[in-house]
This record gives sequence, C-alpha cells and structure tokens, in this order.
Amino acid sequence: MRRTRSVLLLALIGLLVLGGGAAHAQQDEEGESIRGTIVQRPEEGEPVPVPGVEISVTMGGTEVEGSPVVTGEDGSYLLELPGPGDYSATLNQDTLPEGVQLTNPDRATLEFSLRPNQSRPLLFPLGEGRERGSQFVARAVQLFAEGIKFGLIIAITSVGLSLIFGTTGLVNFAHGELVTFGAIIAWTINVLLGIPLVPAGIIAMLVGGISGYLLDRGLWSPLRKRGTGLIAMLVISIGLSLLLRSAFNFQFGGRTRPFAQYAVQRAVDVGPFQLAPKDILSILLSVAVLVGVALVLQRTRIGKAMRAVADNNDLAESSGIDVERVIGFVWFFGAALATLGGILLGLAEQVSFQMGFQLLLLMFAGVTLGGLGTAYGALLGSLVVGLFVQLSTLVVSPELKNVGALLILILILLVRPQGILGSRERVG
Repeated sequence: MRRTRSVLLLALIGLLVLGGGAAHAQQDEEGESIRGTIVQRPEEGEPVPVPGVEISVTMGGTEVEGSPVVTGEDGSYLLELPGPGDYSATLNQDTLPEGVQLTNPDRATLEFSLRPNQSRPLLFPLGEGRERGSQFVARAVQLFAEGIKFGLIIAITSVGLSLIFGTTGLVNFAHGELVTFGAIIAWTINVLLGIPLVPAGIIAMLVGGISGYLLDRGLWSPLRKRGTGLIAMLVISIGLSLLLRSAFNFQFGGRTRPFAQYAVQRAVDVGPFQLAPKDILSILLSVAVLVGVALVLQRTRIGKAMRAVADNNDLAESSGIDVERVIGFVWFFGAALATLGGILLGLAEQVSFQMGFQLLLLMFAGVTLGGLGTAYGALLGSLVVGLFVQLSTLVVSPELKNVGALLILILILLVRPQGILGSRERVG
C-alpha cells in the first residue's frame, strides 16, 4: 500500500514538473502576429481574393495598436501584436462585398492565444449569400454535423464515467480533470518534446490510463475497504477536482494553447456541410473507438466481467470474479478514454486547464439521460446532448446552448426517470 501511494505521489509530482515547462516553450520566429488571406469560394470556379475587409483585434477588451487591419488587393493581411496572450479577432461583415458572407456567421469572432514569438493564421471562410430560408437549412445541416462530432467526443469521455459509476457506485466529479490531464500530457509531449501528435496521443492515453489506475489504488480502493459512504466519496471527488484544477491552472497557465500540428485547417465540402479534415478524422476515430469499446464489453472475458460487476457486485464476487481487479481495469480503461476525449476536444477547441470541468456537466447529462451505469446509454445520451447543444444555437444565443442540454435532460427524466436505456428499479 505504501509503495502504491508513493508511486501515485511521484506521478503527481511528475505532472507538476512536466507541466511547469509549458510557459517556456518558444518558436524560432521573432515577434507575435496574425496573418491570413480572405478569399471567396464560389460553388464553381477558382477562389477569389476579397480586398478591403476589416479585421479588428482586441486583447482584454482593448483594441490593439494597428487594428483594424484591412486586407490588400490579394486578400491578404498581416498584423503585428504586442506580445503573447489571449486575443479576439472580429471580421467586420459590413465591409464584405455584396452577395458575399461568412459560411458560418457565428464564426465572425475568433478567440485565440499566442505563445512567445508565434505567428498564427486565422481563417474566415466566405461563400455566396443565400436567401434566409436556404441559409437556415444550410446552417441547421452544418450544426447537425458539428453536433455529431461534439456528441461523439462527449460519449468517449462519459463512457468511463458511466462504467466507474456502474462498478463502484461512485459519482466522480473529478472525471473532468482526467480529461484535462490527458490533454495536457498530450500537449506537453507534442509541443515541448516535439513528438508528433499521433504518437504523443498514444503515449498520453497510456499515461492517463496508468494514472487512473494509480488514483484508484491509492485513494478510492482504501476508501472502499474502510466502508466509506458514497456521499462522503462524492464530496471527496469534488475536493479532488478543485485540487487538480488549481494545480493545472498553476502549472499550465490560464490561457488556451493549440497542439503543434493540425491547429488551423481549412474546411472542406462533405456533401451539404463543411468540416475540417481534423474534424472528419475525429468523427471516424470516435466511431471506431466506440465500436471497439462495444466489442470489448460484449466479446472479451474482462468485458463480460465488467458488465457482471456493474449488474451485481456481490453476485459477481461470489461467482469467482476478482472484483477489485475488474474495478482497477475499469479505472484504467475509463481514464484512457477520457484522455482520448481530451485530445480530440483540445484539437477542436485548444487545450485549457478547465476544459474537462466545462465538459463535465454535459458528461453527466449524457450519462443520466442514457441511463446511469450503462456504457451504451452513455453513448446514446451523449449523442442526444451533443446534437441538442449545437442545434439549439439556431434559436438561442451560443452562450446559452448548455442550458438547453439541461432542459432536455429534465424533460426526458420527468417522463422516463431511469433514462433512455436504464432499467426500472423498485424503491422500498
């Protein structure tokens, strides 16, 4: 036991030391700047540069010197910025030529971060203007595709949360920090150590899974053996979440950071909607991983043991199943999936110290909506939540989209309290 706790302590110290170098990453370029080319992409023909478009850049709500920058005859722009930090760039849509508009009007303002000596391109895709009705339909189709992508990311992160609850009864409020931890580890290996993102992600998943296993062996397993109540363990998980989030903020910093590869990509046409290549890969990878999870649960011996423990812990133990070994594997499995979800989320929205915490509410919504303790329920519920969150921006402000997810959760649970795939339980 002492050895396990020592290993856990060393792993946490390693995280702090490894993350502490994040603030010192530098590029070979000199000075911070943004650049890009504004072009219109008609349905037929070559892209056409759009001159005279204004782009305003602010930092902390104050417009930077030299802003707004205006695109030249070739549609290009370049703006030197005062230093590293968090910025916001807004394209003035009133300066666009008649009949030209953003393909996604919600992307008129882009939030981004710059590291020391970093020059970053910004993309504002333009297309031909459409009538209001066709524009609404096109936007709905686009948001549906983005909702599928977002829902699959939520599903990957929430499957582990659901399996942990099913096997131990623990409502783990620190699961979001496993998502953040995995993304930060992948970012550190990718950006600071210079390893390409794909092998960096594989290494990060292994590190994340081992960390989840050690966390269970060093903290949750001793608490279970002492007979600690589930409510007390829930409170402990909240405290652990606050502790880890503060450590991430201290070491990683408060601003968002992109991965070294695939940070900026131009969207491509995929039928009636547009997605960046990294988003297409994210969807395909998510589907492949979730199919793999289903095969593990249905076809392998450890998967059947996990389902048996989740169904009836005492009966599984009496039938000869090593329950603690199964729970340890669930923690490894769930933490590795959380790491993968964090990497995919960081690829879509950049890495930040509170990305997992911001996703936690949607994870709980997906798990509860699908049915507590069921991996398939977590998948289905997460897809519903992801789609509703994105599609709700058709009628509400994007800042309120997460509220809509909770609204649909409340409405469905009023009709079916056990969730979509959950089973009825008699109380009393």
